[in-house]
Amino acid sequence: MLTKVAWDHRPTAVGYRRLAFRRAVWLGSLASACIIAVAGMRLGLVVFAPLLVAVVVLLVPFLPVVAIAYWRRQRIASVLQAYPWRELPCTHDPRRPSVIRIRFSADFAPTFRMFPFPVQLTDGERGSHGPIWFAGDPRFGGVVSPVGGHYPVRVVPDKVPGEGWSGGDDGLALRVGLMRRSGKGTQT
Repeated sequence: MLTKVAWDHRPTAVGYRRLAFRRAVWLGSLASACIIAVAGMRLGLVVFAPLLVAVVVLLVPFLPVVAIAYWRRQRIASVLQAYPWRELPCTHDPRRPSVIRIRFSADFAPTFRMFPFPVQLTDGERGSHGPIWFAGDPRFGGVVSPVGGHYPVRVVPDKVPGEGWSGGDDGLALRVGLMRRSGKGTQT
């Protein structure tokens, strides 16, 4: 463990603020483009017709994903404020860039999916293998970052992990939003 909780690591808090700002800009950009296109069409300006078509075809499908990513950024902050960083070995699946395998012990290495957008977590010199930082509960997911904690990314289990990991604090996982009341992990 590097600190008591990941949030105590200054580059992590700065990285989270950058993440929140980035997601707010994405959401604001998509929403404003939609509003401008619809307002132009409502005012009867024909020049906005191509913009409206472009908005409907290109931007509207991404709006729900970006809105969910913006809303769920709070879960990232909750995890970082409750769990410590742990440096663990990681493997990227070359066929699926959003999937990583984290080795917690010799016999337990679940796969996780980065949500909503995949990033390269390990350094380029080692290719798809290398250490990463993980904060969270291995049963339900958490937050990963390249070593240094400066780029937090939410991860969820790619498949429901089988037996092999016991322990964990169900109360803490429920409080930060990694687990539902039913005992299942959250997927966003």
